[in-house]
Amino acid sequence: MGEKTKKKGSISYAKWGYIFIAPFFIIFAVFQLIPLASTIYYSFFEYYRSGLKIIGPSFVGLKNYITLFATDLPKYFGNTLILWIIGFIPQIIVSLLLAAWFTDLRLKLKGQTFFKTVIYMPNLIMASAFAMLFFALFSDNGPVNAVLLSMGWIKTPISFLNTVWGNRGLVGLMNFLMWFGNTTIMLMAAIMGVDPTLYEAAELDGCTPNQMFWKITLPLIRPILVYVMITSMIGGLQMFDVPQILTNGKGGPDRTSTTMIMYLNNHLFSKNYGMAGAVSVVLFLVCAVLCVIVYFSLTKEDDGLTKAQRKELKAAKKAAAKGGK
Repeated sequence: MGEKTKKKGSISYAKWGYIFIAPFFIIFAVFQLIPLASTIYYSFFEYYRSGLKIIGPSFVGLKNYITLFATDLPKYFGNTLILWIIGFIPQIIVSLLLAAWFTDLRLKLKGQTFFKTVIYMPNLIMASAFAMLFFALFSDNGPVNAVLLSMGWIKTPISFLNTVWGNRGLVGLMNFLMWFGNTTIMLMAAIMGVDPTLYEAAELDGCTPNQMFWKITLPLIRPILVYVMITSMIGGLQMFDVPQILTNGKGGPDRTSTTMIMYLNNHLFSKNYGMAGAVSVVLFLVCAVLCVIVYFSLTKEDDGLTKAQRKELKAAKKAAAKGGK
């Protein structure tokens, strides 16, 4: 009787969990899920404005996608990847190096708080302001060329903004300067979460700092590295403001700095909603596929197998055990 009374008088708090998380799902559905579904829907329609006249929406099937891939979209996708890689490779190398230095107690670095603040400060500057600053610094008559000329290192000004790799290099440099501080802070947090006794045991066994970094630190901070790479890739594929302002919206020279979002912006400006929706869907699918590839290629355990391969191996062992019986 006592147990029955206790069960009847018990209160279930499970519903409060759903009530507390409901606002997130409502806001997500209204401001992200519904617009995403609408974008996918209108990507199959011809829908634009011609003066005061609105054309459509008229269903055209896959015409927008066919037209899209008949243009230079693959070239713009390649441009976007190149610009992201140019900035990301030095970013992850420098961030790992700084994070390892700042978290190594044996180095006893002084002024760590000051340097952590300084390296994070570029992340607080608006990308548009950063692009305008670099536009002024690296123009043909800018301070950088003036200094190089006065030092006798060059005889004629270098046209950074009018050469392919000069322009791409500036975009990559800006992305590196804006984000390496943020990446350093995240990697520092990951390294500080590693159990110190592992380093002490390795040091007693005679491991060098390099061996401890490659054999202990990197494997244990792999989840944060995967997170950094995926979020950086998503941000890189959505790159817009830096190349847009630096090249005055032209993506020059010869559209070698035009990104996919710059191409999307051109279609939004022309009010071609159907084509803009198709570009957005393609960008979404590209981001999703690349993120899945990166995730499964980097989330390997010590035996070198991915989670999917490990499941297959377990299933094969179970089948072999049943067959043996």
